Amino acid sequence: MGTDIRSKRGLLNLFQRCSPEVGRHFEHLPELLADYPMEVALAYVFQRLELGQNMALYCGVVKLHRADSDVARNAIGSHHMTRRGFAELYRTVFNTDLPREAKKDLETAERTRDTIMHGGAASEDRQRNAIGRVLEFAEAANEQLHQNCQLRPFCGFWRGFAGRLQKLEPRTTRFMLKGMGFTLR
Repeated sequence: MGTDIRSKRGLLNLFQRCSPEVGRHFEHLPELLADYPMEVALAYVFQRLELGQNMALYCGVVKLHRADSDVARNAIGSHHMTRRGFAELYRTVFNTDLPREAKKDLETAERTRDTIMHGGAASEDRQRNAIGRVLEFAEAANEQLHQNCQLRPFCGFWRGFAGRLQKLEPRTTRFMLKGMGFTLR
């Protein structure tokens, strides 16, 4: 179970305890919490979460599977990503499941996000804790991927992550990505 966040100050403290990589990835969160309603910060962290998830898949197929970077970028950018679809692709690309506890806590945060984004109301407490769950998920995913394959998709920059590996030809990359379950256009 994630940290119980009882105030905006508590959420800022959680953010400050994040790794430098996760802090950089969600760099605008402190200003959003100070200057805008909590719903704006919630929307921001979920947008950054999805960016990090896409980057995890992109970095994984390029570094681990030697995919052509342009084909991989186009495939991931045009793939209609769902929550279940992301978990399945993550398992396929990294040969491991998402961190169990972090995934479970993220599901709670996603319910809060869905309520807000579809015009419902959620208490500020639920929104704060949802933001905290996203931050904790990003930390857990970064830790797992760093341990398994030296990747940190929630970091704010991605230069040089794949090194000088020989990449597959674009045509071969397309076949590989289709086999993994990506839809290519």
